[in-house]
Amino acid sequence: MRISEILRRKGPGVVTIAPDATVRELLRVLNAHNVGAVVVSPDGVLMSGIASERDIVRRLHSRGAELLEAPVSDIMTAAVHICSPEDQVETLNATMTEHRIRHLPVLSEGRMVGIVSIGDVVKSQISELEEEREHLVRYLHG
Repeated sequence: MRISEILRRKGPGVVTIAPDATVRELLRVLNAHNVGAVVVSPDGVLMSGIASERDIVRRLHSRGAELLEAPVSDIMTAAVHICSPEDQVETLNATMTEHRIRHLPVLSEGRMVGIVSIGDVVKSQISELEEEREHLVRYLHG
């Protein structure tokens, strides 16, 4: 299965936040959208990085409550792994596992077209296994 199929099922929406927004605002956006990461973007099209719950927690330990007023650009991950709609889910799964990342923006021709989480990958794999099982059951009872 290709990443484009996951995006077709879940939709192309990408939650973004400006690099100069505060970490407090980031927390509000994560909560409002019930997501674990957002793409950091100055304009909703270009990508500066990604900011996740994990980024917040790791810095909160060392910086304390003052972190809440810091800009998102201070805590974001700038070196972002990405994928394209044509990539295979199996490849993405390996990348996420190897690099211990949970969210990958999907870019096509340099523009964000979606974001895929580890949950999306697992859900697609379960769906594929269920379809395969149904085919096998039909074949055996056929």
